Amino acid sequence: MTTEGRRRPPGQLVAALLAAMPGLVFGAATYLGLPHPEMPPPLAAVVYGVAIIGAAFTLSWGAEAAQVDISAGLAIALLALIAVLPEYAVDFVFTWQAGQIYEANGGQCVPLPGGANPCSLALANMTGANRVLVGVGWPLIILVASIAVWRSRRHGGGESSTTHHDEVDLAPAMSAEVVFLGLATLYSLTLPLRTSLTLLDLAVFVAIFAAYAWRLAQAPAQEPDLVGVSAWAGEKPRRARRAWVLGMFAVAGLVILATAEHFAQSLVDAGTELGIDQFLLVQWVAPLASESPELIVACLYAMRLKASDSLGTLLSSKVNQWTLLVGTIPLVFAVSATTIDGLPLDMNQRLELLITAAQSLFAVALLMDLRLSRRGAAALFTLFAVQFTVSVTAGPAVNRITILVLSAVYILLAIAQMLRLRRRVARTVRDGFAAPYAELEQDEPAAR
Repeated sequence: MTTEGRRRPPGQLVAALLAAMPGLVFGAATYLGLPHPEMPPPLAAVVYGVAIIGAAFTLSWGAEAAQVDISAGLAIALLALIAVLPEYAVDFVFTWQAGQIYEANGGQCVPLPGGANPCSLALANMTGANRVLVGVGWPLIILVASIAVWRSRRHGGGESSTTHHDEVDLAPAMSAEVVFLGLATLYSLTLPLRTSLTLLDLAVFVAIFAAYAWRLAQAPAQEPDLVGVSAWAGEKPRRARRAWVLGMFAVAGLVILATAEHFAQSLVDAGTELGIDQFLLVQWVAPLASESPELIVACLYAMRLKASDSLGTLLSSKVNQWTLLVGTIPLVFAVSATTIDGLPLDMNQRLELLITAAQSLFAVALLMDLRLSRRGAAALFTLFAVQFTVSVTAGPAVNRITILVLSAVYILLAIAQMLRLRRRVARTVRDGFAAPYAELEQDEPAAR
């Protein structure tokens, strides 16, 4: 490739920015009071959703390239936040609106036009995104990795040390992600017993994330393995590299700021116009925009026989969402409503939190031996698919019963898995909390 070719922005970056531009233009025009054509809500949801997808890709590439310049500890803290920034933006919009309505109605969440409870929408996107990440994202990695191994064998290659035809192994250093996700999950199982999500929950979840980041900061710095757009930016001279990384962050941030509120409102309005349940749109459609780039990037790693890194990325995102995202929701609500009251939880929200926490517990149990098998992935996908199908086809009463039954199944399967791996659990917990990283790196080549 010529020097001129290396200077030219890759086509993927150009495509992502072009996809984001319509949403940025329309969103900025609305905020600034500039003339612009009015879009029907379904079309607006698509335009703003595509813009968020483009911004999320741009953020992920910039975040990967930034690893060249920042320390391991700072990289962990920043990349964890940046990776799910679109998810935060959409969730915070609903939470802020819920706080405003709560304050305006004397401490009550009055249903919006169309029947949705604004406080329930504040949690709908978060619980939906978490369940999609585990119920679809993790099994998808196994599927893509299996296909990649089959193709490699067909062309005379073999399996990598962590990617096999029927499972994906995690590096021993990833035990920290497993045990801190487990810690956050055990606390989250108390949430369905409450009537509100409070600032106390904020303190607990942020403390767990801070301990997790501190633990990871002890890991030695590693040379990042960059591909595609991130490699193009990361291989530039230092000044140019930093300019491009900051530029990608700035543009993506502007797009998210200009479109997140409009995307959230368009989903609600589209539900009213099309006669579709607003809660379901927010729970299942919004995560498609915020999570899809992350899932696509993870699949690309799996196709390169780096499924361990791929699954590790999604695992780290799950830790982030199940600590910082859940914890900061009551803070945004409190600021918006100018109160120290917690975000009210009705029965439906408590059930959604229950099944999300139960799924997370089962997922942690599956990873206690630092591997995800094809059978475990199939169980995750099947249980998720059952509840998803019921939620979009059956009535609320049937959905509530299904959630209770599936939550019990998740928890019983988690207990059975923990008992089966009881000897391995103790070691994984010790490794995750306290084992020196040098020791874990020595164990890495060993078969578990």
